[in-house]
Amino acid sequence: MADADSTHSSLQSEESRMGSTGPLGSWESELASVQHCLKFVMTLKEEFVCPVCRGVVLNPQQNSCGHIFCFHCLHKLLESSSASRPVCPADGAEISAAEVFQDNCCKREISNLEVYCTNAPACTCVVTLHHLQEHLSSCQYEQLQCCNPGCRVALQRRYLQEHLTVTCPHRMEPCRYCRQPQPLSLIQEHVQTSCPEVEVDCPNSCSRRLPRHKLAEHQDSCPEVPVNCSYKRFGCSAQDKRGKVKLHEQAAVGHHVLLLLGSTAHLEHQVEALQEEASLRQQEVGTDSLVLAGRQQDVGSLLQESNSHERAISTIQRTLSRQEDVVSAIQLEAQQVSQVRGPGLGELEQLRENLHAVSLDMTTTEAVKEHLGTMQENLKHQLGLLEFHGTQLTRNKQHLRELEATSYNGTLIWKIEDFRNRREAEVRGQLPCLSSVPFYSGRCGYKMAAKVYLNGDKEGRGAHLSFYVVLMPADFDVLLPWPFRRTITLSVLDQSGAGNHHSLRLRPDMTSKSFPRPAAESATNETAGFPCFIPLHKLEAPQNAVYVDDDTLFVKVKVDMAGLEQL
Repeated sequence: MADADSTHSSLQSEESRMGSTGPLGSWESELASVQHCLKFVMTLKEEFVCPVCRGVVLNPQQNSCGHIFCFHCLHKLLESSSASRPVCPADGAEISAAEVFQDNCCKREISNLEVYCTNAPACTCVVTLHHLQEHLSSCQYEQLQCCNPGCRVALQRRYLQEHLTVTCPHRMEPCRYCRQPQPLSLIQEHVQTSCPEVEVDCPNSCSRRLPRHKLAEHQDSCPEVPVNCSYKRFGCSAQDKRGKVKLHEQAAVGHHVLLLLGSTAHLEHQVEALQEEASLRQQEVGTDSLVLAGRQQDVGSLLQESNSHERAISTIQRTLSRQEDVVSAIQLEAQQVSQVRGPGLGELEQLRENLHAVSLDMTTTEAVKEHLGTMQENLKHQLGLLEFHGTQLTRNKQHLRELEATSYNGTLIWKIEDFRNRREAEVRGQLPCLSSVPFYSGRCGYKMAAKVYLNGDKEGRGAHLSFYVVLMPADFDVLLPWPFRRTITLSVLDQSGAGNHHSLRLRPDMTSKSFPRPAAESATNETAGFPCFIPLHKLEAPQNAVYVDDDTLFVKVKVDMAGLEQL
């Protein structure tokens, strides 16, 4: 058994050695598939025939018995006989991996043997064995598979090029409409179903023909597509084909004006209701402030009472500790008295009365503890109510500030407090920008807001204050002229009283995406303004003005209202 193990170990080491000399060369590995189909010009000598596979030896390995084997044949033979030594199929001699070596002399002789092309008799070429694969790579009679996807035809190399470019039904040809390559067998289906450049009839029967890829875009203007009236949101229920709806909108102007008036009246009622709500909220704020002050007084009283009870409990606990010592002494004296049984019975009765008094004191202490627990629960409840009223008061104040700050005259004056801390937060990346409350050019006018980057934006980052305005969707956008054409003046206000405000005018660019009517499904348009509005050093240390005072900055947005008709 030990001998078999050592033999197996030596076989493994020899296989590693044989592997280091290289298994099959490149030409030998390529000939492995046709090894048994080769026809030699001269009869192949028996010594060049592998005893295992009976084909010509590739990469010959010689055993101690003198026979040569293919490298892979010998390798498989050694692997299949791992439990015992393998034997030579020709003479039965044992094969030891340690005694096997590569026979380079035989390898040279075999590689120079002349062989007929495997495509004989069509091909009459005769080459040496190690050049056979090189010949087959260019032999015009070699059978090759067509490389066009879906084609299974195999034909000789000399016919392949014509097949690929002329006769193959699966060859790629450019579509005559979109010029994209398509398989010839599928090109008609491509034209009928998916070619984007083929002109097709409108599916809505509007008599237009247009390229297939423009069908989706055509849906937005096709007069035969069913659409709703533009005044649906104001109560118009008309729905028909786009062309008829346009005629309806032109013919029903009076009806639509009545709907708009009704909507305007409803909006005025809402504004009045909001004003009433603001008044009520202000009253609630006053009431909540009074309630909060009362709750704070109650909490102060409860805290004082709680401290008083804690001091009383501490005193009672000390008294109780002393009484426990007295009880222990009394119990000891009672034991002594019970042993004497006689004189001292009066003293025993006195001791029992003292013990009863101590029990009453302990009962009183427990009652005080329970009362203190109830007062602590009340204190927690009062603190919860105090926190709730504080939160509600903060919300009411914020809502009231937003209602008071909303402007309907096209002018926004925005007070930015805590200037330096907010700018430092922008530098750290914690606060990207500041946004104002929305304001309007009129009760039914354009809705917009201001945005400020205290540390600059884009090319102004770190060196300038950036100042923008942005248009927002509003209820009456359908009645307003678009795109937005009004000049907007942006200003940083001088707080010294000299009136040296820093102002720039923004004239709308009709090609910009900032000034068309905002889409209802989006929050805002793109911003428009000045990334380099004012240098930061001029903002904080100007020569003839004061822009930042008491850590507060005032900015102003004014829309040119000249000639703007109010609805």
